[in-house]
Amino acid sequence: MTQQNASLAALMMVGAMFVFAMQDGISRYLAGEYNVYMVIMVRYWFFAAFVIALASRRAGGVRRAAKSGMPWVQGFRSVLIALEILVMVAAFTVLGLVESHAVFAVYPLIVAALSGPVLGEKVGWRRWVAIGVGFVGVMVILEPGFGVFQVEALIPLLAAVMFALYSLLTRYVARADSGAVSFFWMGVIGALVTTAIGIWFWEPMTWIDWAWMGTLCVTSAFSHFLLIRAYELTEASAIQPLAYLQLVFASALGIFVFNETLRPNVAIGAGIVVSAGLFTLWRARVRARRARYEQARSASAPNAL
Repeated sequence: MTQQNASLAALMMVGAMFVFAMQDGISRYLAGEYNVYMVIMVRYWFFAAFVIALASRRAGGVRRAAKSGMPWVQGFRSVLIALEILVMVAAFTVLGLVESHAVFAVYPLIVAALSGPVLGEKVGWRRWVAIGVGFVGVMVILEPGFGVFQVEALIPLLAAVMFALYSLLTRYVARADSGAVSFFWMGVIGALVTTAIGIWFWEPMTWIDWAWMGTLCVTSAFSHFLLIRAYELTEASAIQPLAYLQLVFASALGIFVFNETLRPNVAIGAGIVVSAGLFTLWRARVRARRARYEQARSASAPNAL
């Protein structure tokens, strides 16, 4: 991996997070004007067309992309991410971008906590401490026991749990399927699920809002392209901390475009969550580097006679 590739990967990751934040803003607007079910359904129609077109251009075509070694797990993770997007966009309309993303930022800690039971990975005491600290940050954001507790604040927390489980299942199916297969299932199954729900909530849209919908669909494909290219150019652990920039971009959009406010407890809690999340990512990278070093030493050691 060259320094140039690492820099380009970081730039693409930042670009992907910026586009994701802009998509969240458009989704928040459209779901508020119409309804979340129809907006996500139309978005998935375009996404499904995109993954089918992408698969048809590769060797083996759609048939190869649809062939999975773990079809039931692929189906479940694809349904899960479709429902997670519905839940998260609903949170945008209820809580706004700032508070929704502040709570959602806890998902890497949930990934770390669940990596043991789902993937059989060992979670050391340092990461368990970081996970605990991160959830203290969530409590600071939610403020239980102070004033009137917002039950709505649990919506992005539910989305974070769903996305964390989806992320773990994506890593699990990678043992049998390629990224192209997972991407194909995500688009096609997601389109079927969101259509089954959203078709009952169809509302006529203005031409201007159709233009916004078109922008949302196109940027969705573009952001995934940037993300995929970033992960192709360098190790995921090297650029994963940049994913927290989506919180920054989305919060700025919420404050300056949607006139949301950043309450002190949300800023403090988000800072705690992000710090704990960055620590878990760093520890995971250290453990991976140590494992590679031990593997290299074992491979280079002379065979015992």
